[in-house]
Amino acid sequence: MAAHNSLLESWKQGQSTLNGWLAIPSVSTAEVMAHQGWDSLTIDMQHGLSDYASALGMLTAISTTKTVAMARVPWLDEGIIMRMLDAGCYGIICPMINTADDARRFARACLYAPEGNRSFGPIRVGTYAGPDYYTNANEEVLPIGMIETRQALDNLDAILDVEELKS
Repeated sequence: MAAHNSLLESWKQGQSTLNGWLAIPSVSTAEVMAHQGWDSLTIDMQHGLSDYASALGMLTAISTTKTVAMARVPWLDEGIIMRMLDAGCYGIICPMINTADDARRFARACLYAPEGNRSFGPIRVGTYAGPDYYTNANEEVLPIGMIETRQALDNLDAILDVEELKS
C-alpha cells in the first residue's frame, strides 16, 4: 500500500464508509475481518483486550488488504499514539478529548514537524506504506478525537477550531 489513506479520500468525495471493530487480540480474526470488505478496521486498545504486541500482529494481517488500519488508543498518551502510527495505523481515535488543548496535543502527536511534534520512528510503517510515507503522512493520517463528557460538549466549538485536526 502506498502512503495513501483511502478512507480520507472516500470522505472527501462524500462517500459513506464502513468501519469494523476489533476488541479481541487475534491475528486470525483481524485477517478474516480485513478480507470482508470493510473500509477500515479499528483495533480497540482502550476497552478492548489488545496491547501493542498483539496490535502489531493484527496490523500486519490487515495490511494484506486495502482495509485502512486504525486504533483507538487507551488515553491521550503521545508515546502510544506515535508508536501505533509507526506500526502502520492510518488513523488514531483518542478518547476523552475535553478541551482545545487536549485536541491540539493529540493532533500534534499525529503530525510531523512543522505542524506537529511526532518523532521519526521508522519501525514498520516505512516498509508497509512505502518510502514516500514520511513526506505525505501529515495529509494521510487521520486523528479522531472522541467527545465523551459534558466538559467536551461545553468546549466543542473550541475543539473543532483546532487547526491541526482539520484535513
